[in-house]
Amino acid sequence: QVQLVESGGGLVQAGSSLRLSCAASGRTFSYYAMGWFRQAPGKEREFVAAISWSGGSIYDADSVKGRFTISRDNAKSSVYLQMNSLKPEDTAVYYCAADPGVVVTTDLYEYDYWGQGTQVTVSS
Repeated sequence: QVQLVESGGGLVQAGSSLRLSCAASGRTFSYYAMGWFRQAPGKEREFVAAISWSGGSIYDADSVKGRFTISRDNAKSSVYLQMNSLKPEDTAVYYCAADPGVVVTTDLYEYDYWGQGTQVTVSS
């Protein structure tokens, strides 16, 4: 079992930055690939970014490429999402998730553990 708790969301203006954090507890954090997903009202949950257990492989959705950066600190059992140049269309609940698989994936159904989410609202 892995427990995940997100933090760092909030209400910001377009063009601003936010840094989301996800703290993990339970089984060894470094065994898991980690991902960030988001879900806007009335829409399906979508992939944002993922990082391998070592941090050596990173994937970003096209919609956030060049603006968002995923990183992790295995010593702190944490994963982060630095979000710059935020847009109103980035408004959503953001979730971190843990995937025990060897290969980093963008498929949310491959992720076994999920946090409760943190709200990000970007005003125009």
